Amino acid sequence: MKESHKNLLIAVSAVTAVSAIAAVSHSMTKNLVKVALDRTAPKVMNPSKKKTRRSLSGGSELTELRAKVKEAAENLESKNLETVEMFSSYDGERLVGHIWPCENAKRIVIAMHGWRSSWSKDFGIIADFWHDNGSTILFAEQRGQGNSGGNYMGFGLLERYDCLDWVHWVNDNGYNEIPIYLGGVSMGASTVLMTAGLTLPENVHGIIADCGFTSPHAIWKHVATDNLHMRYGLRGDIANEMCKKKINIGTKEYSCVDAMKNATVPVLFIHGTDDHFVPIEMTYENYKACAAPKRLLVVPGAEHGLSYLIDKEGYENALKNFWNDFDATKTE
Repeated sequence: MKESHKNLLIAVSAVTAVSAIAAVSHSMTKNLVKVALDRTAPKVMNPSKKKTRRSLSGGSELTELRAKVKEAAENLESKNLETVEMFSSYDGERLVGHIWPCENAKRIVIAMHGWRSSWSKDFGIIADFWHDNGSTILFAEQRGQGNSGGNYMGFGLLERYDCLDWVHWVNDNGYNEIPIYLGGVSMGASTVLMTAGLTLPENVHGIIADCGFTSPHAIWKHVATDNLHMRYGLRGDIANEMCKKKINIGTKEYSCVDAMKNATVPVLFIHGTDDHFVPIEMTYENYKACAAPKRLLVVPGAEHGLSYLIDKEGYENALKNFWNDFDATKTE
């Protein structure tokens, strides 16, 4: 075989190999974006695939604590709360919520749950405390999940507008005379933090953000590199373009850090030190950027979304102090 022919075959083989790798990478990235955004998750996210779900979160099983969360969720669902609905001003999607009135309420909390979770799962463990301490609660079902409309989740990029719509709904339905607090866990925390970058009514007095991430790009990169042990450079660019096609905004176009730089509403940040899904460094970054009055509760040993179960007393004291300081005014 002539040397030139040999070199040509080598070159063709190399191009073929690179193309095959690129095709596999593109296919894998496409599935990861589906896992992140699509209402209907790929089969890999089937509830029976516990190993895959643990790989994404980077956490351990914690069977006993998860059982408490499940029991609390069932208890909250059994209260038969009033179901309400509205339509998103952003794109007209039907949004569903559940309201638990408190007699002589001192405030109302609008609660935004996390990614591939539910209102009862994320807030069952703390709902009684909120209610017993004078809070009416509106549990929102995030778009692309549960009974709310939408084919995609937005990692806070879209949900921030939904959260603001719920604020207006609350004020239009008789709760405009009491303070409003926006509370969220995980993606719900990032939702309420991003909402702080919008123009809020005067009776929004505070934000409670438990284990929120900084941006979709940052959390996707963390999960890919740290939990799934995958390179994210080119894959991140592909994921960003796929995200734009699905929800008309990219993963880097807005962040909690952007919102915090312009925040005027007091924020209580909460995070556990052992969170492998959303690393605590993201809350530190959000906290540092926050231009509004701010508080920080760090819970040693707590994994993702479990700070209340690990340090109930510290968590409750932080909330009581936050309410005591800001129920009357959001700036003093």
